[in-house]
Amino acid sequence: MNYEWVLSGREVAATATREPSVAVVADWPDWLPTQAAEAIVASGVERAWAHQVEFAEHLFRGRHAIVSTPTGSGKTLGYLLPILAAQHGRIGFTVDSARTRLTAPRHTALYLAPTKALAHDQARAAAALGPRGWRVAALDGDSDVAERRFAREHASFILTNPDMLHFSVLPNHERWASFLGSLRYIVIDEAHRYQGMFGAHVAQVVRRLRRLAALHGAEPVVALSSATAPNAAEFAATLIGAEAVESVSGDTSPAGRRTVALWRPSGSLRTDTARLLAGLSDRGAQTIAFVASRQGAELVSIAAQEQASDPARIASYRGGYLAADRRELEAGLHSGQLRGLASTNALELGVDIAGMDAVLVSGYPGKLASFWQQAGRAGRRGQDALVVLLASENPLDAYLMEHPELVFEVPVERAVLHPDNPRVLGLHLAAAAQESPLRDSDDRWFGPATAATAAALVGQGVLRDRNGRYFWTRPDRAVDFINLRSIGERPLDIIERDTGRVLGVVDMAAVDRTVHPGAVYLHQGESFLVDHLDVEEHQALVVAGRPRYYTQPQSTFDIQIVREAEHRRMGITRLCRGEVRLDSQVLGYLRRDEVTHEVWDSTPLEMPRRRLTTQAVWWTVPASLAKRLGWEELRMGAAAHAMEHTAIGLLPAFAPCDRWDIGGVSTALHPDTGLATIFVHDGMEGGAGFAYRGYEEAEQWLRATLERLTRCGCTDGCPACVVSPKCGNANQVLNKADAAELLALLLD
Repeated sequence: MNYEWVLSGREVAATATREPSVAVVADWPDWLPTQAAEAIVASGVERAWAHQVEFAEHLFRGRHAIVSTPTGSGKTLGYLLPILAAQHGRIGFTVDSARTRLTAPRHTALYLAPTKALAHDQARAAAALGPRGWRVAALDGDSDVAERRFAREHASFILTNPDMLHFSVLPNHERWASFLGSLRYIVIDEAHRYQGMFGAHVAQVVRRLRRLAALHGAEPVVALSSATAPNAAEFAATLIGAEAVESVSGDTSPAGRRTVALWRPSGSLRTDTARLLAGLSDRGAQTIAFVASRQGAELVSIAAQEQASDPARIASYRGGYLAADRRELEAGLHSGQLRGLASTNALELGVDIAGMDAVLVSGYPGKLASFWQQAGRAGRRGQDALVVLLASENPLDAYLMEHPELVFEVPVERAVLHPDNPRVLGLHLAAAAQESPLRDSDDRWFGPATAATAAALVGQGVLRDRNGRYFWTRPDRAVDFINLRSIGERPLDIIERDTGRVLGVVDMAAVDRTVHPGAVYLHQGESFLVDHLDVEEHQALVVAGRPRYYTQPQSTFDIQIVREAEHRRMGITRLCRGEVRLDSQVLGYLRRDEVTHEVWDSTPLEMPRRRLTTQAVWWTVPASLAKRLGWEELRMGAAAHAMEHTAIGLLPAFAPCDRWDIGGVSTALHPDTGLATIFVHDGMEGGAGFAYRGYEEAEQWLRATLERLTRCGCTDGCPACVVSPKCGNANQVLNKADAAELLALLLD
């Protein structure tokens, strides 16, 4: 397909082409039963790729392993091969030695995915390849009593998610003794998703699972699949709590020619994304546009439909869609009836689709790993493909347009995980103690801090020490005090008031910003106004409307230093990292014109105050410099505020996060430091390591911030430098020129 009409546009800042490559195939392993190989061939897979066999060999030989290859490289078949071999009753290996043993009558495997939708997709794929009579079950919160009993008593392969494992299976492990005692393999799919606080919780859940499997007589091998990461083996070992994990990273699958273009929009980001989506779809290229927000995906879809010759062939997709909507979209993509889709990255975990002709990434997603994961959707059948990264109006995107080598030549970010976070470890040790009394020897599973943390829990009255065995002392369940995703409650339903139709769901953490009274809510091209919010009943009632505006929440933030962990000199400033407490509140919302984005008006709201304790990096303006500059408090605050915005926008170039994972607060006079202070903090309870990474890379990070402030061509500040889409006070009180002068002086 000819994409020259796109690549010749004046908006193209740079391009890079990956030449096509042929597949490197391998014979089926000699331990794979003939019947299993024949079933795989009958499904359309004639030969295995070399990296699939290499991955499968590690697993079959009893070695934990991770495969970290691009999207569409066949990772699923790699981990299924040894599982299928076990189901055909062949000889396998233990983890601890190379001594063969006859397989037990029941050989089980457990698959973990970040979402229910992905687990169900993989269950269908596995069932299609398995032997006749192979009992495969998807297990999640929607499973009824009969389905749960079947999985527990009969299934050989269970596909579930960490939440179900944590809340249901592990606390009731005695009822799962047969399944756990014959557990041969644990599969952790999309392992790169388990970073930050969620990853720390999942890491502890996996440790609890491996501990209980051992108590029931099993030593399962762990298979992990992940997007490309330079520290895949180290990350995988940290995630599962093992000393070593083998890594398979060479992709031997076939690939067509793929051209990647960096695009500076001539209009707005939304306008150019919609224009390219409509144009590519009209020319026969099945195209996905990845858009950062739910609202943005809906608006791009509407705009593309208005420009396309056949609007019915363009749709939108985002998280919160119900299963029926999801399957309808999936069927349309498979059949070719849908040619264009505007989607959030929820599609990566919610819909099973084949290769696309083109991928549009509307705004840099914050991490190279995320960008290449989305780009990997293009060309999965070996055909020529196009990927376009359209720059949004923020400092990082503008910086990348000026430095394309940071996209084309730099390795993806290291995966970051801190499972030994004491806020996480203590909770899961309590849960482990309730599952089976904890011992000091359990440091095999939970690490060297086990004994000290258990002792601390005894001191708090959470556990009771009986001759070196630690028991849970309360009548309630320990797991009920743990929320894996750092969200305290079940999602809130969004319901159309006049029909009772459930349009979707939203996490409780996002309720104040997303479905506050008066908010505009978009769903599959339709606009709704939030009429009533009932947090206790977990529902928001909405009414259909076409208001011609969208809403943006306004918030306030206060920050307090709880503990300073470390500091050093940087230039003439004092750079610090430590623990902070953040109080925030949504105070109102703006109505903005959906075309021009101009503010119509501001409406106050009375929403609850939220508190977050997390990690931060901060730096101060020395009193001597402030005295020399002689700026009044408002001017100093405007300079610090502008510097904060640009620094937040550029931190993802140096830490494995995106700007929505982090936040910031700046003030002309902070009570804890007595100086003008700029804070950048993690957005998760307890922290995720992103701010600490900023501390480590501060010199490079803040020099890039200074470069963006000085090189941006605007006069008074714009979204490519100091104007932030996250700003809680609508980007008031910003001074770009003063920010550049102040930061240059601080860096000396």
